[in-house]
Amino acid sequence: MATHVIVGGGLAGAKAAETLRAEGFDGRVVLIAAEAELPYERPPLSKGYLLGSAEREKARVHDAGWYEEHDVELRAGVRATGLDAAGHTVALDTGEELGYDRLLLATGSSARRLTLPGADLDGVRYLRTLPDSDRLLADLAGGGRRVVVVGGGWIGLEVGAAARGYGNEVTVVEPQPTPLHAALGAEMGEVFAGLHREHGVDVRTGTGVRELRGAGGRVTSVLVDGDAEVPADLVVVGIGAVPNTELAEAAGLEVDRGIVTDAALRTSAPDVFAAGDVASSFHPLYGRHVRVEHWANALNGGPAAARSMLGQAVSYDRVPYFFTDQYDLGMEYSGLGGPDDAVVCRGDVGAREFIAFWLSEGRVVAGMNVNVWDVTDPIQALIRSGAQVPVERLTDPAVPLEDLAG
Repeated sequence: MATHVIVGGGLAGAKAAETLRAEGFDGRVVLIAAEAELPYERPPLSKGYLLGSAEREKARVHDAGWYEEHDVELRAGVRATGLDAAGHTVALDTGEELGYDRLLLATGSSARRLTLPGADLDGVRYLRTLPDSDRLLADLAGGGRRVVVVGGGWIGLEVGAAARGYGNEVTVVEPQPTPLHAALGAEMGEVFAGLHREHGVDVRTGTGVRELRGAGGRVTSVLVDGDAEVPADLVVVGIGAVPNTELAEAAGLEVDRGIVTDAALRTSAPDVFAAGDVASSFHPLYGRHVRVEHWANALNGGPAAARSMLGQAVSYDRVPYFFTDQYDLGMEYSGLGGPDDAVVCRGDVGAREFIAFWLSEGRVVAGMNVNVWDVTDPIQALIRSGAQVPVERLTDPAVPLEDLAG
């Protein structure tokens, strides 16, 4: 009987296990999950659950009974410590050595840590796991606290919005010219800066953090550029994530800012696959390797890897997609734009009801719909088409999106 092992108990790993069974694999499926939790999705950690609008259990990929019902051996709270790719074995921190016929590495990412003086003080928080969200919810829910968010990326802004929703005082410190500068560029970054300022957030851009200061072992303030000291009862750090490639690197797999795979999600080692945050996969649409950290990549990449493990022909070419909800702004983003790409819009940017398009050499490489719904499919079709569309057609709301792809 063949044994397929999945290392990583997040969304990608759990959906891969589900797909193996759905596709008729009747061998042994072992899911190694380092966290002592049932596999869960991460968006609720900074969205619904943190906002108090969704129950904790809603984050689960499957309920507790699903794994037994589908004969999936879930090893929660167990960590893989070594991989012998030649010998087809994985070492576990229980002392066991587990043999496999196919292996999926879905080890995800970890929050990037601050290395500044004072970073180890009590009251400094990160948000990557469900227990992290539990603790942050307890910190924020009472309101009345001074919260400093280090980093104006997606996690930082979503946490800032949640903190304001509970009545906390919030300061966001971001070294780039705008929040989300690397993801969206200056013009769209300013949309989010304005949103947060309107809701009472002190957004400090072009400003770095130099030191965290405390008393009695607990953080009390954040020293920023210019020797300004920002009072803080709580500091939330959102400065990005680092792919968990240690297992792959130690085993000699090719790693380059992620575990390198081909379009079928196969790594450089025979019978070893990778998916989700940790995978830097060749993307046929872009003609290069891409590592995507967002929810949809785990949701779709896990099943694609499972089918590839079963020998099916797979070419994983999904258009990257993510979403955010902050205050009264809901947004979906498709594609891969850059801060230097030209941006044009249709709709009312000031009212935050519009679609933005990122253009490279006249072609749409990304689209973002803000408080405009049911347009993801035509936006993604336009990106896939590679069509050169005149700006006046892109920006004209009278031209149906479906007509833009040619």
